[in-house]
Amino acid sequence: MKKSLIVVLIILVIVLIPVMMAVGSYNSLAQLDETVTSQWAQVENQLKRRADLIPNLVNTVKGFAAQEQDVLIGVTEARSRLETAATPEQAAQANAELTGALSRLNVVVERYPELKSNENFIRLQDELAGTENRITVARRDYNESARVFNSKIRRFPTNIFAGMLGFERREYFEIAEQDKEVPEVNFQ
Repeated sequence: MKKSLIVVLIILVIVLIPVMMAVGSYNSLAQLDETVTSQWAQVENQLKRRADLIPNLVNTVKGFAAQEQDVLIGVTEARSRLETAATPEQAAQANAELTGALSRLNVVVERYPELKSNENFIRLQDELAGTENRITVARRDYNESARVFNSKIRRFPTNIFAGMLGFERREYFEIAEQDKEVPEVNFQ
């Protein structure tokens, strides 16, 4: 009787250890996955905030620069692509396009000194600058949570459980190559 009890206990331990490891791994991965998803939602919130500010900026500039329609249309189209981006990769591409369009808009603004001193325009520029900072922080937080999650699913033995449970690597929100270049500031 004693030997059979010992055998049963050994079998239970052998079975329970992997089960407990699997449960622990799953719970940890689920929590990290939710963190990445939450951080991505924050990136989307900040991108949406910027997209919501842009129509006001465009309308303010329109009054001063009616003949600059191509630039204004470019900003509006880039904003629309950013709002419909579904993945971090698509959002990064749309973000790069919007950043380029906003740079072209700034060139237009340089041509209209009276616009630069307009109170509404100054407020909008300040809001956009603040939003850009928020996007940077949200993107950094998202990438950090993706890094932690991706590292976790690559480690042994968690990688076995992650594969079986359907957890997949998360994409980083990366900026385009042209956005890595330092912009030229020219006060003429």
